[in-house]
Amino acid sequence: MPLTTHFDETERVLTIAVNGRFDFNLHRQFREAYKNRVGDGTRYVVDLQGTDYMDSSALGMLLLLREHAGGDKAGIRIVHCNSEIGKILSISNFHRLFDIS
Repeated sequence: MPLTTHFDETERVLTIAVNGRFDFNLHRQFREAYKNRVGDGTRYVVDLQGTDYMDSSALGMLLLLREHAGGDKAGIRIVHCNSEIGKILSISNFHRLFDIS
């Protein structure tokens, strides 16, 4: 499955895990994963451990998630990036917008 989600009720954290290619083909599924969590105090984790490819549309999807989650007040972590994806995020200056580890 290219995208899985898990919501921790206690911590109010929604984890979205992307496996394989993170590209436009996941746009609808990625949006559906978080769209019903408006203003409910949810924090977000995007787990890229199983991601082997990311394109510009994935960067756009992350920006849409950030906007949905409150922009500058958003609590979004991007975790488990491989070196190639980490490089893409760094070149795109996403470290200024997201907590990346």
